[in-house]
Amino acid sequence: MAQSEDMTRCIGLCMSCYQICLGTAMNHCLETAGKHVEPKHFRLMMACAEMCRTAAHFMLINTPHHKHTCGECVEDCERIGGMDECVAMCRSCAQSCRAMAA
Repeated sequence: MAQSEDMTRCIGLCMSCYQICLGTAMNHCLETAGKHVEPKHFRLMMACAEMCRTAAHFMLINTPHHKHTCGECVEDCERIGGMDECVAMCRSCAQSCRAMAA
């Protein structure tokens, strides 16, 4: 079965979110330190990146389990601040994933 245009877009957003979350954590957060590397926040960044990669993978292999995967890290990145690109990408990805799960 071919992927729909919406699913192809969602896969792209998930992969972009994975890249931005991982890159932000490994560069911005590690270099900024302080609250950016608090264990709770840093683990959430890693979990968000992996969840986005997993959601894209599930859609690529055409399993319905992608409906259970969605980003959760927007609020924590907003709370800590200085990660506007990450927040915007997570918001777009989560919105697209919710639409795909509907």
